[in-house]
Amino acid sequence: MIIGRCSDTVNSPPAVITATVGTAGSAAILASAPGQLAAFFASPEGRATLSRTGDADEVTMLEILASDDALVLHLTDRAVGEYWRAVLGLRGRLVTLAVTPPAGLPLSPAEGRRLLDRSISAMRAANA
Repeated sequence: MIIGRCSDTVNSPPAVITATVGTAGSAAILASAPGQLAAFFASPEGRATLSRTGDADEVTMLEILASDDALVLHLTDRAVGEYWRAVLGLRGRLVTLAVTPPAGLPLSPAEGRRLLDRSISAMRAANA
């Protein structure tokens, strides 16, 4: 289910923000080998994993950054356009957050990154 904004007075661009939570202990890979995880996402197999269609050629990795114990991915997928994704560990679970533009509406890279950073902060605060 996707819920829209209740009013136009919100000072935030529209976006779809999704969270995926892994099983207990799944964050170990991020804690022990963040470089290996970054290399995986840059590989054809990793890009296929990120692709909406499962096709690595549909995804272009624009940048991969380490940011405050999170792996931040800036990428494009032909199915959704340019978007941001973060991979972080919370309570031992690997959590993936994605910020994508809604169909037909623009979301600048700066707005997308700002929403991703705010989502990371909110998830961390909720799981502290």
